[in-house]
Amino acid sequence: MPREAPYLEVADSLRARILAGEWAVGSRLPSRAQLADEYGVGRNVTQRAMDRLIIEGLLEGRAGSGTYVRKPRERMRMVRSRHRELRGGSPFRADMKEREQAGTWEAHSQARVPAPAPIAERLAISLGDLCVTTRYEFLSDGRPVQLSESWEPMAITDGTPIVLPEMGPLAGMGVVERMHSIGVQVETAVEVPRPARATQAQANLLGISVGDLVLEIERTYYDSDGRPVETADIVVPDVRWEVAYEFGIDGAQ
Repeated sequence: MPREAPYLEVADSLRARILAGEWAVGSRLPSRAQLADEYGVGRNVTQRAMDRLIIEGLLEGRAGSGTYVRKPRERMRMVRSRHRELRGGSPFRADMKEREQAGTWEAHSQARVPAPAPIAERLAISLGDLCVTTRYEFLSDGRPVQLSESWEPMAITDGTPIVLPEMGPLAGMGVVERMHSIGVQVETAVEVPRPARATQAQANLLGISVGDLVLEIERTYYDSDGRPVETADIVVPDVRWEVAYEFGIDGAQ
C-alpha cells in the first residue's frame, strides 16, 4: 500500500488527539513550529495538516493568536421526501414551519437567458434555448440555510402568469403548484447529491468559511410525460445541516 502524504498522517494524528480530548474545546494548539519538531516534519507539513482540520471544522484559526479547537456547531436535519411536495405552497417554508422557524427567501429572476450546455442537457432542450433563471438565498429566522439556482424553459411558461417564479398570483408557491396552475402535472423529482467545498461566493452568502463542506444537490422535476420542466442546483452547508432522504415503500404491510 502506498504511504499517505506526510501532512495527512499528521492530520490523522492531530484529529485523533483532539477527539480523545487532549485539547479541550477552545484550547490553543501548539504552534506549527512546535508540532513540526514533535512530528519530525517541516513547518509547511504541519500547516497543511492544520489547514485540513480547519476545513473539516475541528479547528479554527484566529489572526495573530493561533489555532484553536473549534466548538462543534449544532447540525439540524433536513428531510427530503415525497411528503415535501404534498403539503402545498412552498416546500421550504413548510420545512421550516415544522421546526417552528420562519422560512423566508430572497430571489432574483432573469428571463430570456440562453441555456448553457449542462442545463440544456438536463432540461432536454437545445443549446441556447431561452429559459428563466432564478437565484435564491433561503433563510430560517433570518439566518442563511441554503442557496439555489433554478432554470425553467420558457417554452413551457412563456405567456403564462407564472413565467417569473416570484411574481404573479402564485409567487413563492413552489414549482409543483405553479406548474399545476398551467396544466403541467409534475410527477417525479430526481435529486443527485454530491459533496463539495464552498466557493468564496457561496461562503459569503451562507456565512461559512471558504472550503467548508457543502452538499450540492442537482434536482430536476419531470412532468407526467417524462419531460423535464425545471432543474436547480441547491447548496446546503454541511456544518449546519445534515440531509436525509425518506422513501415510501410500495405495498408495505
